[in-house]
Amino acid sequence: METSCRSHLLDLLLLSLLLSPIPPRAFAADDVAGDTFSKGRNITDNETLVSANGAFTLGFFSPGVSSKRYLGIWFSVSGDAVCWVANRDRPINDNSGVLMVSDTGSLLLLDGSAGRIAWSSNSSSTSPVEAQLLDVGNLVVRSRGSAAILWHSFDHPSNVLLSGMKVGRDFSTGAEWYLTSWRSADDPSPGAYLRKLDTSGRPDNVVWHGGVKTFRTGPWNGVRFGGIPEVLAYQEGLFDYQMVMSSREVTYGYNARRGAPFTYVVLTDGGVVKRLVWDASSRAWQTAYQGPRDVCDEYGRCGAFNLCNISAAATSFCRCLAGFGLASPSRASGACRRNVALDCAANGKTTTDGFLVVPGTKLPDTHNSSVDTGITLDACRARCLANCSCLAYAAADTSAGGSGTGCIMWADDLLDLRYVEQGQDLYLRLAASELPPPLSPPASGSRSRAFPTAPVVAASVASFVGILLIAFLVLVVIRRRRRRPPIPAAQSIIPLPPTDHPTIVQCTPPPTVPYVELSSLMRATGDFSESNIIGRGGFGIVYEGHLPDGRKVAVKRLIRPSDADEGSDAFMREVKVMSKLRHGNLIQLLFYCKDGNERVLVYEYMKNKSLDRYIFGGDPRLRALLNWEQRLEIVRGVARGVAYLHGLSEEVIHRDLKPSNILLDDNWRPKVADFGTAKLFVVDQTNPTIIESAGYTAPEYSNERYLTLKCDVYSFGIILLEIVSGRRNRTTPTLLSDAWESWNQSRTRDLLDPAVGQPEPELLFELERCVQIGLVCVQQSPDDRPAMSAVVARLNNNGLQIRPPKRPVLDSSTESPALHEADRSSQEASGTSRSSYSIYLT
Repeated sequence: METSCRSHLLDLLLLSLLLSPIPPRAFAADDVAGDTFSKGRNITDNETLVSANGAFTLGFFSPGVSSKRYLGIWFSVSGDAVCWVANRDRPINDNSGVLMVSDTGSLLLLDGSAGRIAWSSNSSSTSPVEAQLLDVGNLVVRSRGSAAILWHSFDHPSNVLLSGMKVGRDFSTGAEWYLTSWRSADDPSPGAYLRKLDTSGRPDNVVWHGGVKTFRTGPWNGVRFGGIPEVLAYQEGLFDYQMVMSSREVTYGYNARRGAPFTYVVLTDGGVVKRLVWDASSRAWQTAYQGPRDVCDEYGRCGAFNLCNISAAATSFCRCLAGFGLASPSRASGACRRNVALDCAANGKTTTDGFLVVPGTKLPDTHNSSVDTGITLDACRARCLANCSCLAYAAADTSAGGSGTGCIMWADDLLDLRYVEQGQDLYLRLAASELPPPLSPPASGSRSRAFPTAPVVAASVASFVGILLIAFLVLVVIRRRRRRPPIPAAQSIIPLPPTDHPTIVQCTPPPTVPYVELSSLMRATGDFSESNIIGRGGFGIVYEGHLPDGRKVAVKRLIRPSDADEGSDAFMREVKVMSKLRHGNLIQLLFYCKDGNERVLVYEYMKNKSLDRYIFGGDPRLRALLNWEQRLEIVRGVARGVAYLHGLSEEVIHRDLKPSNILLDDNWRPKVADFGTAKLFVVDQTNPTIIESAGYTAPEYSNERYLTLKCDVYSFGIILLEIVSGRRNRTTPTLLSDAWESWNQSRTRDLLDPAVGQPEPELLFELERCVQIGLVCVQQSPDDRPAMSAVVARLNNNGLQIRPPKRPVLDSSTESPALHEADRSSQEASGTSRSSYSIYLT
């Protein structure tokens, strides 16, 4: 009651001030510093307050086409980038607004025409106070001469998150900070969308529309929010995340780095979250990221126990997880249910359930999950298996690399699960009968394993421990004798299903690529029958094979090199590299065999074979199969695959990117392949073997043997321009010259392959950006080329700026007609089928 009386008295006092014939004193630059004001130094509608560094301005504005006046803070470089609004739901109808400091220590926004208080900070102090607009855009009220802050605008966010702000909860005080959208572009009053940090499970930024979730970023994984891998492309040099997780509070924010361009996060009136970055050269805001970015980002798009895959056909983005089927014949219902009930451990019985790895995902909603960051992932697995309610688990923190640490366990429906680049592994609990069968044990006296044709026969605990001890001793000896040991074949491992399908885990650490016996490969290929050959080359022959489960595979049988040890090293290098790779745009190695002098690799089968036959082939019908939209998607897919290689904890350099090393699956999705030449960067820097493909080799590698990740970027740029033009880089006149001239003269449509036909007008912009990206990738200096993560971001986001490329330097060593003729002669001598599957041969 006492507070109410004080409020009424304050209102009467202010009304008398408004009705006084003496106007409030306006702010003047010669009265006080430009970023600070105090009692008696008011700000009227035609005055502004500017932060000391000039970055932010406080004043009155009218949004969009509205004539109503609001007090707000905006970026000085861009008046329409409003960061905070005081009187969001109480606009002033004319220019009579005044901002002042009251006797009680509050900021007051007075509406002179209406004779009312339009907004108040509701702060209080018994000593004089002052208000200051800080360099970060935060308006603060504090006791004069004191650093103690009584009130600040960062504590009351509107629809924007600035550097230094935070969202989340303070559990000790009950305070919560979140973003609220504007009602429309012309009305900053609180709109229909909220963006809150969900702290009930693993922290996750969630957009709400009323009481309905519409989008979430994915849970915090110790490095970033797991569902937005794009942040890796633009975060460097821009900002650092600030995540606080304690018993007192869970909050998230970011701090801009010194010298970085202006950036902020905004929740639009349509419920879209955007990260905007100021581009000083164009004097415009560029969109670095926005979410939702596709249909799979729509919360719960596919229902419980579904997986959304944006790379799938438009009619089948959703599919039930392995071990689950549609609850009704209609896909429209979206509901999936378990095929076989779990075998819960009870009455002292040991469960037969196991786990299937669903790789590369934005983890399901963790709202009702249990989280323990203090245990290992192995302990998490054991805890989940012992809990009848646990349906899946995952690592809580991936900041240290590897499989991660900590534990998230789900006991409720798995919702909002999708594939993302560089996503996390989800370990899905299934009944034993739903798990892919493991390899059969080797026959007596055999050193090999067979294809999976029967369930695993359980061994005794003592035997299993003995085998592990022997394997460990053998590994120790091998590691001492060799600098880079081959991958051991004596692990209990399970064959990998086709790409984009989950993989099973039955031991820790996770298994490598399974070993398979030679006799099984001979049966799969009809004794390596000539009739099953689908490709030949100087290094081997590729056969079409058929697994016992009906799957078609490509079996690459290498020709034995003269130096057996060197051949073994190269072979095991490819197995080692490919055993690490799990990505939808990389070819999947399923099995390998090393038996005597035999070296065999088994890959997933690519129905549409290699890219070069469609962009370079003499048959115009084949070239016309890939229209511009499809070619653009292929470019994006290849970029994603290479960026994944470069983003691994042990960065992988492919070294031999070219169209013949890019395969196309049934849906024309590209898959980068041939990792026999790949290197683990940093770990394996020295390399006496030089790998060059005429027309694709970076000049610093060709001329100086200087190898970095940027060598792959150069090769990718060449491939991009070849996909656009349908022309090889090794012919004359050179492709790079023509690409540069067409882009420089704004004639990029002239560069497009004539067999494709002209794209729709709205797609010409994409064509021009593609050519520009390709030219930037083939710059002479590695420092002038972007990282592949940045390439992916710019291929998928038209709002990001691309710097103008320099004229390419034509290097005869990389564009040698003589080398081209030699390479072409080799292909012709091997038959036309070689180009279709040369990916498996080099």
